[in-house]
Amino acid sequence: MERPSQGVQLLGSLLAALAIAAVAVAVVTAQFGPTSSAERELREERLEQREEAIEERQELLEERLEQGR
Repeated sequence: MERPSQGVQLLGSLLAALAIAAVAVAVVTAQFGPTSSAERELREERLEQREEAIEERQELLEERLEQGR
């Protein structure tokens, strides 16, 4: 039995690499979802706003506690 030529081996290797890459992309997309960067930025901005609001409430509470002493 003859060995396949280098061109056939190269083609087979490229096809295998493409298949692996396609599977990796499918797995990552399934885990994280096809979220756009704009949606991610909006989500991050909302999170930052919530954190700022929590900090402001904590500061107000501390001020009230200090005034009550």
